Amino acid sequence: MSRTIVIAQGGGPTAVINQTMAGAVVEARRRDPGVRILGALHGVRGVRDGKFVDLGALPDDQLMRFANTPSAALGSTRDKPDAAYCEQVLGGLKKVDASAFIYIGGNDTAGTQAILSDTSAGTIACVHAPKTIDNDLMESDHTPGFISAGEFVASAFLSVDLDFRALPGIYVGIVMGRHAGFLTAAASAWRLDEDGGPHLTYVPERAFDRARFVDDIRNVMARHGRCIVAMSEGVSGADGRSLVENLVPADMLERDAHGNVRLSGTDLGQAIERILAEDLAGTRSRVDTLGYLPRGAISMISETDQREAFNAGRFSIEVADSGSGSVALQYFGGETKPALVPLEQVAGKTRHMPADFLETDENRISSEGMEYLERLLPRRFEPGKPFV
Repeated sequence: MSRTIVIAQGGGPTAVINQTMAGAVVEARRRDPGVRILGALHGVRGVRDGKFVDLGALPDDQLMRFANTPSAALGSTRDKPDAAYCEQVLGGLKKVDASAFIYIGGNDTAGTQAILSDTSAGTIACVHAPKTIDNDLMESDHTPGFISAGEFVASAFLSVDLDFRALPGIYVGIVMGRHAGFLTAAASAWRLDEDGGPHLTYVPERAFDRARFVDDIRNVMARHGRCIVAMSEGVSGADGRSLVENLVPADMLERDAHGNVRLSGTDLGQAIERILAEDLAGTRSRVDTLGYLPRGAISMISETDQREAFNAGRFSIEVADSGSGSVALQYFGGETKPALVPLEQVAGKTRHMPADFLETDENRISSEGMEYLERLLPRRFEPGKPFV
């Protein structure tokens, strides 16, 4: 009897998560033309509830059209299954006689696969395929989804810097990233020159201090006449609490289903606007929250990101024959290649941006950080330098 493979997508959508799904389908078909490939709708919830689509029946042209489309074609979920929930998911996998479960997502998704792998006692290969714009998976040099999102952020800040050269002032752009600052750092990748913005970068890996923030802006304004700031939504104070929690009254905080403070709304932006109004009164300023825009912008899909995401999907099928694990993108000798690593090395863990990616005495990306960003995000635009 032909084998059955189940594929699902979890966590936030990206520009290339469907490439990983397509890569898995293509490789599964290549290895076994009679294979049954089921796509679970809305992640593990669909597996639990028996809601599937037949991915194996998709014509090649339709499959590749999905591959080139942002978002999660199968639908996603933020569910974080515990042992009891995973028993139900395992029951759903057994009901369709699955021999392998490919779950595309971030570190929480890897955590689900670790529980399922233990619960199934090796009877089902539980493979985690990587995906996250946050670039925060352990064992990976970078993750599928990050490059496309990073190029969006880099282009946005290049554009803003050009805008504020014409009409100077203060600009703060808030970028997604709860625990890791890689995507915010990407704002510097296409900086026009040494005087270009962002001039300041604030990430979760370094404690935020209001007085230092205001002094930093004053110093940049004195030097350049304008100040472009890239800030992670997850920046936190010295007490470890997010800046939103420090600046916004407790009764006004919004939380998600898991109790996490909602960082992607407007609360942080409004708090930063108050700081600028109170401490830098009279200066033209603007605060924008980029929100979800970077993670699935159809206009900024990177061909490199697409290729690597597709290959991660193919590799997840290739390694499923040897059991459970997590697929990581690793960089050696000038090449990025997928590798299989133990689930416990990725599950529930966060890879933080290295400390040396920031200048030691400035809130600015260092030469080491720029070298990493330039390797992954080569410039796509070469604008003329304004006279001002």
